[in-house]
Amino acid sequence: MSKRSRADWRGYIPAITTPFDAERNLDLTALGGLLEWLHGEGMHGLLIAGTTGEWPSLSDAERAQLFAAAGAQLAGKLPLLAGCTAYTPRQVLAHAEHAAASGFDGIVVTPPPYYKPSGEEVVAFYADLSAATPLPICVYNWPPGTGIDLSLDLLKRIAALENVVAVKQSTSDLRRFVDTFYALNEDVRVFGHTMDEHGLTFLRMHGGDGTMGAGAVLGRTHPDFYNKLWAGDIDGARACGLQDRVILDQWYTPELVGRFGSGPAILKAALNAQGLPGGYVRAPLRDVSAEDALKIRETLVQLGRI
Repeated sequence: MSKRSRADWRGYIPAITTPFDAERNLDLTALGGLLEWLHGEGMHGLLIAGTTGEWPSLSDAERAQLFAAAGAQLAGKLPLLAGCTAYTPRQVLAHAEHAAASGFDGIVVTPPPYYKPSGEEVVAFYADLSAATPLPICVYNWPPGTGIDLSLDLLKRIAALENVVAVKQSTSDLRRFVDTFYALNEDVRVFGHTMDEHGLTFLRMHGGDGTMGAGAVLGRTHPDFYNKLWAGDIDGARACGLQDRVILDQWYTPELVGRFGSGPAILKAALNAQGLPGGYVRAPLRDVSAEDALKIRETLVQLGRI
């Protein structure tokens, strides 16, 4: 039995935003509203406290609060993944314990940011986690945020660890993603399929698990890309993917860097524009300008969301 069978994660699993109020305090009431909306829109799972969730600005206590609130509301209703990235294995495992106690199904972890550890140190880091984690691990390759781009050889070694069951390969290089998929897909789940014509063709011909995207600001459109694909409605899936492509092209660079500021600020502005609980970002990030908020709104009008 392959390790991938231990996790039933597939489809569209957004890395969601973390609502902060005007004083930049954690807003658990707004979080509850956001979770209710996301669940009602049919997400296939949720990633809490990922990059989009502004984990670096959360205290340990706040991250535990976030996991407890999300778990109390949605545990058992859809897969919940906890963003547990931190600088040391001990910190990651402490977050993982809170996630497990809150009913989460897995953890998502990048290599330690800032330090830029060597390949051997990265493998040892994940080996320490694998040996002690209370939940299965999704390895997150996120070069823009960590300064480390895990090579295929390193990913193979990490994916061989007992409690690693998935890889989130966030590269803008299609060839890199394809190589990762072919090398690892039989043993672990590989996330990172693009929701465009390339991704649709690849998924139809070769299969695949899904996309861990950002924010889910188009609601049901995102999971419906997969729902329609699985139902054989290729034109319907294509239409959903085209809408997702619009926000990627208009709001982000090809390297997946925000055009109007940080990713969380853009996505919160998009949620706020639709009357949904986006809230504010927390320093050092800054909310988008009024001018850029209008550009984001224009995209949503173009897509019929407003």
